[in-house]
Amino acid sequence: MSDLGPVLVVTNLDDPTADVVISALHDRGVPVVRFDSGDFPHALSLTATITSNGVEGTLSTPSRTADLPQVRSLYYRRPSGFTFPHLDEQDAQFAVAQARYGLGGVLASLPGCLYVNHPHRIGDAEFKPSGLAAAAAAGFHLPPTVITSDPDAARSFIKQHAPVIYKPLSAPLYRIDGVSCTVEVAEVAADDIDEAVSGTAHLFQQRIEKTADVRVTVIGDQVFPVRIDSDLLDWRTDYSRLRYSVSGPPPGIVDALHAYLARFGLVFGAFDFAIDREGQWWFLECNPSGQWYWLEPETGLPMLAAMADLLERKMR
Repeated sequence: MSDLGPVLVVTNLDDPTADVVISALHDRGVPVVRFDSGDFPHALSLTATITSNGVEGTLSTPSRTADLPQVRSLYYRRPSGFTFPHLDEQDAQFAVAQARYGLGGVLASLPGCLYVNHPHRIGDAEFKPSGLAAAAAAGFHLPPTVITSDPDAARSFIKQHAPVIYKPLSAPLYRIDGVSCTVEVAEVAADDIDEAVSGTAHLFQQRIEKTADVRVTVIGDQVFPVRIDSDLLDWRTDYSRLRYSVSGPPPGIVDALHAYLARFGLVFGAFDFAIDREGQWWFLECNPSGQWYWLEPETGLPMLAAMADLLERKMR
Protein backbone atom coordinates (compact mmCIF):
# COMPACT_ATOMS: atom_id res chain seq x y z
CA MET A 1 0.00 0.00 0.00
CA SER A 2 1.33 3.43 -0.97
CA ASP A 3 0.68 6.45 1.20
CA LEU A 4 -0.07 8.24 -2.08
CA GLY A 5 -2.78 5.75 -3.04
CA PRO A 6 -6.47 6.65 -3.23
CA VAL A 7 -9.25 6.35 -0.72
CA LEU A 8 -12.23 4.42 -2.10
CA VAL A 9 -15.63 5.72 -1.00
CA VAL A 10 -18.41 3.23 -1.65
CA THR A 11 -21.87 4.75 -1.33
CA ASN A 12 -24.99 5.85 -3.16
CA LEU A 13 -25.34 9.15 -5.01
CA ASP A 14 -27.27 10.89 -2.22
CA ASP A 15 -24.96 10.74 0.80
CA PRO A 16 -24.23 14.14 2.42
CA THR A 17 -21.88 12.57 4.98
CA ALA A 18 -19.72 11.07 2.24
CA ASP A 19 -19.78 14.43 0.45
CA VAL A 20 -18.21 16.32 3.36
CA VAL A 21 -15.64 13.57 4.00
CA ILE A 22 -14.58 13.59 0.35
CA SER A 23 -14.32 17.40 0.41
CA ALA A 24 -12.07 17.21 3.50
CA LEU A 25 -9.84 14.62 1.83
CA HIS A 26 -9.61 16.72 -1.35
CA ASP A 27 -8.54 19.72 0.77
CA ARG A 28 -5.68 17.55 2.09
CA GLY A 29 -4.61 16.50 -1.39
CA VAL A 30 -5.70 12.90 -0.80
CA PRO A 31 -6.95 11.22 -4.01
CA VAL A 32 -10.47 9.79 -3.79
CA VAL A 33 -12.36 7.38 -6.03
CA ARG A 34 -16.06 7.44 -5.25
CA PHE A 35 -18.50 4.94 -6.69
CA ASP A 36 -21.71 3.11 -5.98
CA SER A 37 -21.40 -0.65 -6.34
CA GLY A 38 -24.88 -0.47 -7.89
CA ASP A 39 -23.21 1.30 -10.86
CA PHE A 40 -21.63 -2.02 -11.83
CA PRO A 41 -21.23 -2.83 -14.65
CA HIS A 42 -22.70 0.05 -16.68
CA ALA A 43 -20.57 2.81 -15.08
CA LEU A 44 -18.01 0.79 -13.15
CA SER A 45 -15.55 -1.77 -14.48
CA LEU A 46 -13.21 -4.19 -12.78
CA THR A 47 -10.22 -6.28 -13.77
CA ALA A 48 -8.49 -8.20 -10.99
CA THR A 49 -6.02 -11.05 -10.82
CA ILE A 50 -5.04 -13.13 -7.80
CA THR A 51 -1.28 -13.32 -7.24
CA SER A 52 1.07 -14.44 -4.49
CA ASN A 53 0.93 -10.81 -3.30
CA GLY A 54 -2.86 -10.78 -3.18
CA VAL A 55 -5.34 -9.02 -5.43
CA GLU A 56 -3.93 -6.92 -8.27
CA GLY A 57 -5.69 -4.99 -10.98
CA THR A 58 -7.82 -1.90 -11.50
CA LEU A 59 -11.25 -0.51 -10.79
CA SER A 60 -12.49 2.25 -13.09
CA THR A 61 -15.31 4.80 -13.01
CA PRO A 62 -16.04 7.22 -15.88
CA SER A 63 -13.60 9.73 -14.32
CA ARG A 64 -11.19 7.78 -12.08
CA THR A 65 -9.11 4.60 -12.04
CA ALA A 66 -7.85 2.96 -8.86
CA ASP A 67 -4.87 0.62 -8.78
CA LEU A 68 -6.18 -1.99 -6.34
CA PRO A 69 -2.90 -2.80 -4.51
CA GLN A 70 -2.37 0.94 -3.90
CA VAL A 71 -5.70 1.63 -2.21
CA ARG A 72 -4.91 3.07 1.23
CA SER A 73 -8.41 2.85 2.72
CA LEU A 74 -12.00 2.04 1.84
CA TYR A 75 -14.89 3.99 3.37
CA TYR A 76 -17.92 1.69 3.07
CA ARG A 77 -21.06 3.74 3.54
CA ARG A 78 -24.41 2.95 1.95
CA PRO A 79 -24.17 1.62 -1.59
CA SER A 80 -27.28 0.66 -3.49
CA GLY A 81 -27.90 -2.89 -4.67
CA PHE A 82 -26.99 -4.43 -7.98
CA THR A 83 -29.68 -4.24 -10.66
CA PHE A 84 -29.91 -5.69 -14.14
CA PRO A 85 -33.27 -4.41 -15.46
CA HIS A 86 -32.48 -5.37 -19.07
CA LEU A 87 -32.30 -9.07 -18.17
CA ASP A 88 -35.09 -11.52 -17.51
CA GLU A 89 -35.63 -12.69 -13.93
CA GLN A 90 -33.43 -15.78 -14.02
CA ASP A 91 -30.55 -14.10 -15.84
CA ALA A 92 -30.78 -11.08 -13.50
CA GLN A 93 -30.57 -13.32 -10.42
CA PHE A 94 -27.47 -14.96 -11.87
CA ALA A 95 -25.86 -11.62 -12.77
CA VAL A 96 -26.56 -10.15 -9.31
CA ALA A 97 -24.93 -13.15 -7.63
CA GLN A 98 -21.85 -12.90 -9.87
CA ALA A 99 -21.55 -9.16 -9.21
CA ARG A 100 -21.94 -9.59 -5.46
CA TYR A 101 -19.36 -12.32 -5.12
CA GLY A 102 -17.08 -10.98 -7.86
CA LEU A 103 -16.90 -7.23 -7.33
CA GLY A 104 -17.85 -7.61 -3.66
CA GLY A 105 -15.22 -10.28 -3.11
CA VAL A 106 -12.48 -8.18 -4.68
CA LEU A 107 -13.41 -5.08 -2.67
CA ALA A 108 -13.30 -7.17 0.51
CA SER A 109 -9.79 -8.49 -0.26
CA LEU A 110 -7.65 -5.42 -0.98
CA PRO A 111 -4.09 -5.93 0.32
CA GLY A 112 -2.92 -3.41 2.90
CA CYS A 113 -6.25 -1.55 2.85
CA LEU A 114 -7.78 -0.01 5.97
CA TYR A 115 -11.53 -0.68 5.96
CA VAL A 116 -13.92 1.79 7.59
CA ASN A 117 -15.60 -0.59 8.03
CA HIS A 118 -15.03 -3.91 6.28
CA PRO A 119 -18.34 -4.83 4.59
CA HIS A 120 -18.28 -8.38 5.98
CA ARG A 121 -17.70 -7.08 9.52
CA ILE A 122 -20.55 -4.61 9.07
CA GLY A 123 -22.79 -7.50 8.15
CA ASP A 124 -21.75 -9.44 11.25
CA ALA A 125 -22.36 -6.48 13.56
CA GLU A 126 -25.79 -5.65 12.11
CA PHE A 127 -27.30 -8.78 13.69
CA LYS A 128 -28.87 -7.33 16.84
CA PRO A 129 -28.58 -10.52 18.92
CA SER A 130 -24.86 -10.68 18.11
CA GLY A 131 -24.46 -7.03 19.02
CA LEU A 132 -26.25 -7.45 22.33
CA ALA A 133 -24.17 -10.51 23.21
CA ALA A 134 -20.97 -8.63 22.35
CA ALA A 135 -22.11 -5.65 24.43
CA ALA A 136 -22.70 -7.87 27.45
CA ALA A 137 -19.28 -9.46 27.02
CA ALA A 138 -17.67 -6.01 26.75
CA GLY A 139 -19.13 -5.04 30.11
CA PHE A 140 -22.01 -2.73 29.15
CA HIS A 141 -25.25 -2.71 31.13
CA LEU A 142 -28.12 -4.09 29.00
CA PRO A 143 -31.87 -3.82 29.60
CA PRO A 144 -33.59 -7.22 29.98
CA THR A 145 -34.27 -8.45 26.45
CA VAL A 146 -36.03 -11.37 24.80
CA ILE A 147 -36.09 -12.45 21.15
CA THR A 148 -38.98 -14.78 20.47
CA SER A 149 -41.62 -16.04 18.08
CA ASP A 150 -43.72 -17.45 20.96
CA PRO A 151 -46.71 -15.25 21.94
CA ASP A 152 -46.86 -16.76 25.43
CA ALA A 153 -43.17 -16.05 26.00
CA ALA A 154 -43.67 -12.47 24.82
CA ARG A 155 -46.63 -11.92 27.17
CA SER A 156 -44.75 -13.45 30.10
CA PHE A 157 -41.72 -11.23 29.46
CA ILE A 158 -43.86 -8.10 29.24
CA LYS A 159 -45.67 -8.88 32.49
CA GLN A 160 -42.38 -9.50 34.28
CA HIS A 161 -40.46 -6.50 32.94
CA ALA A 162 -43.08 -3.84 32.16
CA PRO A 163 -42.80 -1.26 30.78
CA VAL A 164 -41.53 -3.00 27.63
CA ILE A 165 -40.85 -1.74 24.13
CA TYR A 166 -40.90 -3.54 20.79
CA LYS A 167 -37.89 -2.97 18.53
CA PRO A 168 -37.44 -4.29 15.00
CA LEU A 169 -34.47 -6.63 14.60
CA SER A 170 -33.81 -4.95 11.27
CA ALA A 171 -35.35 -1.86 9.75
CA PRO A 172 -36.51 -2.38 6.17
CA LEU A 173 -38.56 0.45 4.70
CA TYR A 174 -42.33 0.11 4.35
CA ARG A 175 -44.15 2.08 1.70
CA ILE A 176 -47.43 3.54 2.99
CA ASP A 177 -49.43 5.60 0.47
CA GLY A 178 -46.26 5.87 -1.60
CA VAL A 179 -44.15 7.18 1.30
CA SER A 180 -41.17 5.24 2.68
CA CYS A 181 -41.54 4.66 6.42
CA THR A 182 -39.64 2.76 9.08
CA VAL A 183 -41.01 0.66 11.93
CA GLU A 184 -40.78 2.82 15.05
CA VAL A 185 -39.76 1.72 18.51
CA ALA A 186 -42.97 1.60 20.58
CA GLU A 187 -44.16 0.55 24.01
CA VAL A 188 -46.20 -2.64 24.05
CA ALA A 189 -48.55 -4.24 26.59
CA ALA A 190 -49.25 -7.94 27.17
CA ASP A 191 -52.77 -7.46 25.79
CA ASP A 192 -51.27 -6.24 22.50
CA ILE A 193 -49.71 -9.65 21.84
CA ASP A 194 -51.67 -12.02 19.61
CA GLU A 195 -50.88 -15.11 17.53
CA ALA A 196 -49.34 -12.96 14.80
CA VAL A 197 -46.15 -12.93 16.90
CA SER A 198 -45.62 -16.56 15.89
CA GLY A 199 -45.14 -15.45 12.28
CA THR A 200 -41.53 -14.31 12.72
CA ALA A 201 -38.89 -13.28 15.26
CA HIS A 202 -39.46 -10.24 17.48
CA LEU A 203 -37.34 -8.33 19.98
CA PHE A 204 -38.87 -7.07 23.23
CA GLN A 205 -36.85 -5.05 25.72
CA GLN A 206 -37.51 -3.41 29.06
CA ARG A 207 -37.91 0.34 28.63
CA ILE A 208 -35.35 2.29 30.63
CA GLU A 209 -36.84 5.18 32.60
CA LYS A 210 -34.37 7.55 31.04
CA THR A 211 -33.46 11.16 31.62
CA ALA A 212 -31.49 11.49 28.38
CA ASP A 213 -29.91 9.59 25.50
CA VAL A 214 -26.28 9.49 24.45
CA ARG A 215 -24.84 8.96 20.98
CA VAL A 216 -21.18 7.98 21.19
CA THR A 217 -19.30 8.02 17.88
CA VAL A 218 -16.01 6.15 17.83
CA ILE A 219 -13.66 7.00 14.95
CA GLY A 220 -10.45 5.04 15.19
CA ASP A 221 -9.11 5.63 18.69
CA GLN A 222 -11.11 8.84 19.19
CA VAL A 223 -14.37 8.86 21.15
CA PHE A 224 -17.03 11.55 20.75
CA PRO A 225 -19.89 11.32 23.30
CA VAL A 226 -22.93 13.59 22.81
CA ARG A 227 -25.83 13.80 25.26
CA ILE A 228 -29.23 14.16 23.58
CA ASP A 229 -32.04 15.65 25.65
CA SER A 230 -35.66 15.32 24.53
CA ASP A 231 -39.02 14.03 25.73
CA LEU A 232 -39.11 11.33 23.02
CA LEU A 233 -39.06 7.57 23.42
CA ASP A 234 -37.06 7.36 20.17
CA TRP A 235 -35.12 10.59 19.56
CA ARG A 236 -34.70 9.75 15.87
CA THR A 237 -38.38 10.44 15.19
CA ASP A 238 -38.11 14.25 15.53
CA TYR A 239 -34.72 15.96 15.32
CA SER A 240 -36.28 19.40 15.80
CA ARG A 241 -36.98 18.55 19.46
CA LEU A 242 -33.43 17.54 20.36
CA ARG A 243 -30.89 19.43 22.47
CA TYR A 244 -27.23 18.46 22.33
CA SER A 245 -24.31 18.75 24.76
CA VAL A 246 -20.90 17.12 25.07
CA SER A 247 -20.99 14.54 27.85
CA GLY A 248 -18.01 12.68 29.29
CA PRO A 249 -18.59 8.91 29.68
CA PRO A 250 -18.55 7.15 33.08
CA PRO A 251 -15.53 5.02 34.05
CA GLY A 252 -15.14 1.86 32.01
CA ILE A 253 -17.25 2.96 29.04
CA VAL A 254 -14.36 3.87 26.73
CA ASP A 255 -12.61 0.53 27.28
CA ALA A 256 -15.91 -1.27 26.65
CA LEU A 257 -16.46 0.68 23.42
CA HIS A 258 -13.11 -0.42 22.04
CA ALA A 259 -13.63 -3.99 23.25
CA TYR A 260 -16.98 -4.11 21.43
CA LEU A 261 -15.48 -2.82 18.17
CA ALA A 262 -12.53 -5.20 18.43
CA ARG A 263 -14.97 -8.11 18.82
CA PHE A 264 -16.29 -7.38 15.31
CA GLY A 265 -13.08 -6.03 13.76
CA LEU A 266 -14.51 -2.52 13.38
CA VAL A 267 -12.76 0.86 13.54
CA PHE A 268 -15.94 2.97 13.52
CA GLY A 269 -19.19 2.68 15.41
CA ALA A 270 -22.18 4.85 16.36
CA PHE A 271 -23.33 3.71 19.81
CA ASP A 272 -26.65 4.57 21.45
CA PHE A 273 -27.18 4.60 25.21
CA ALA A 274 -30.00 5.60 27.57
CA ILE A 275 -29.16 7.33 30.88
CA ASP A 276 -31.42 6.46 33.81
CA ARG A 277 -32.29 8.58 36.84
CA GLU A 278 -29.25 7.28 38.73
CA GLY A 279 -26.91 8.27 35.90
CA GLN A 280 -26.35 4.68 34.72
CA TRP A 281 -25.62 4.25 31.00
CA TRP A 282 -27.60 1.43 29.33
CA PHE A 283 -26.42 0.02 26.00
CA LEU A 284 -29.09 0.02 23.30
CA GLU A 285 -27.25 -0.64 20.04
CA CYS A 286 -24.26 0.08 17.83
CA ASN A 287 -24.67 0.99 14.18
CA PRO A 288 -21.47 0.14 12.24
CA SER A 289 -22.58 2.46 9.41
CA GLY A 290 -24.35 5.11 11.47
CA GLN A 291 -24.71 8.81 10.74
CA TRP A 292 -22.49 11.20 12.69
CA TYR A 293 -21.66 14.41 10.85
CA TRP A 294 -24.85 16.27 11.88
CA LEU A 295 -23.50 16.30 15.43
CA GLU A 296 -20.36 18.31 14.59
CA PRO A 297 -22.13 21.64 13.87
CA GLU A 298 -24.28 21.10 16.98
CA THR A 299 -21.33 20.48 19.34
CA GLY A 300 -18.11 21.66 17.71
CA LEU A 301 -16.55 18.22 18.12
CA PRO A 302 -13.84 17.64 15.44
CA MET A 303 -15.41 14.50 14.04
CA LEU A 304 -14.82 15.26 10.37
CA ALA A 305 -11.10 15.82 10.95
CA ALA A 306 -10.94 12.53 12.88
CA MET A 307 -12.58 10.64 10.01
CA ALA A 308 -10.33 12.29 7.42
CA ASP A 309 -7.27 11.44 9.56
CA LEU A 310 -8.39 7.83 9.79
CA LEU A 311 -9.02 7.45 6.04
CA GLU A 312 -5.82 9.29 5.16
CA ARG A 313 -4.07 6.98 7.63
CA LYS A 314 -2.45 9.98 9.21
CA MET A 315 -0.57 9.21 12.39
CA ARG A 316 -1.52 11.51 15.28
